[in-house]
Amino acid sequence: MTFYAKLQQETMPDRDCVWQAPIIQRSLAGAVELDEYVAFLQQAYHHVKHTVPLLMACGSRLTTRQEWLREAVTEYIAEESGHQEWVLNDIAACGYDKEAARNSQPNMATELMVSYAYDSIQRVSPLTLFGMVHVLEGSSIAMADQAAGSMAKALGLQQSAFTYLTSHGALDVEHVEFFKRLMNRITDPTEQALIVHSARVFYHLYGNVFRELNTRHGLAKAA
Repeated sequence: MTFYAKLQQETMPDRDCVWQAPIIQRSLAGAVELDEYVAFLQQAYHHVKHTVPLLMACGSRLTTRQEWLREAVTEYIAEESGHQEWVLNDIAACGYDKEAARNSQPNMATELMVSYAYDSIQRVSPLTLFGMVHVLEGSSIAMADQAAGSMAKALGLQQSAFTYLTSHGALDVEHVEFFKRLMNRITDPTEQALIVHSARVFYHLYGNVFRELNTRHGLAKAA
């Protein structure tokens, strides 16, 4: 069994932490309110803006033996740069003040997920970040296009309000193939165990981000 297949298999029970979140089920059914979608985008901004800094932190702590992986991280950085602005533009397309979103505070669950990402890179291993990559990219492929289509129809919004979701649905198909090749080059059992463990933790933390969403996002309508 390849390591990627093992990662998929061993984290399968943890995926329900994301998939069974009520807002995920409602979004797939087209039953989400506009304020819930905006609340999701607001929290997405607060973790997406850390993607590049986290990748940089990971790359800086890889060893010379892992230079091949550092090169991959630089590719991720180039691909992910500026995506937080896509999220803010979607908020604006929904009719809300994107600058208020930029200056807002993250929910506790979002802050804890980001904090764990930074902490585990420093405290445990830079490889733990790949557990987060597995969770976020795998989840977005599975949900993004289907949820965006259902919500656009239910909320009467233009596609310009769903650039973050729809672009990641398509982008992350390529990213997961890239990620799969990287993971299958990691053969050390200790390193594999670190990535599996971090992915399991991130499934729970990301699920909590969705469970903490509510319509009281505090964002005003755009002027």
